[in-house]
Parts: sequence; structure tokens; C-alpha cells
Amino acid sequence: MCLAIPARIVSVDEAADMATVTLGNVKKDISIALVEDVQVDDYVLLHVGYALHKISEEEAARTLAMFDEAEIMEEFAGEEVRL
Repeated sequence: MCLAIPARIVSVDEAADMATVTLGNVKKDISIALVEDVQVDDYVLLHVGYALHKISEEEAARTLAMFDEAEIMEEFAGEEVRL
């Protein structure tokens, strides 16, 4: 199964086209080469280490709530998931 997961940008390195995101307790360095004008506190859809596009905070919250409701995130508990 392939998923794009909402994550919040916590730092940006524009020179390297990289950013650090958080999802729950997880922090991950990702590529932002595919997305323009990314800033701290923006939300992006993340897939296999790449930000695919920006989304609103409200859309991120709705998507994460649906994941919780469907227990999608729990399905991957204990497995290595490539964010």
C-alpha cells in the first residue's frame, strides 16, 4: 500500500532543497525539490521522503483523523515504514 502522509515542516534548508518534518513523535529529513515556497509550519503530503505538495492545516488534520478512524497508522506499528 502506498500512502502520502500529512506532515508539518519544522525547519527548511532551501539551499539543499531539504526540510525537517514531524509526524507525531517522528522527525524526518525530506526533499522539498518538488514543492515551491515551503515554509516552517506548512503542511505537506509526504511520500517516501519527498514532499509532493502543500496542504492546509485543516486538510492535514482531517486526513490524520481519517487515518486514526481507519486505524491505518496502527496497522504499521512495529513495522519499518518509509516516510
